[in-house]
Amino acid sequence: MGSIELVPSLSHCIETVTKEAYWNLVNKYMRDEPEDKERTRQIELLKAFLEMMDFRKLRSESEMHLVEGRTVKFVVYWQGNKPSYNMVIS
Repeated sequence: MGSIELVPSLSHCIETVTKEAYWNLVNKYMRDEPEDKERTRQIELLKAFLEMMDFRKLRSESEMHLVEGRTVKFVVYWQGNKPSYNMVIS
């Protein structure tokens, strides 16, 4: 399975962006192909990320770069059975 890229902004923090991505995938899953194993895995990844991450910490890490006008991208992936991420700043 690949990773999921989440791009927060000053108006949408990483938690909000993650929730939006999660619900978009759930809605597509219900509407299109419930048997899509890749989409199911992505939903599971985002759900685990929402449940296990310290979003206060992620917000503070990303917002200091966002206020400087930089782009922040979180690349979320499975590391073993737990969600993990890399924060990419450009």
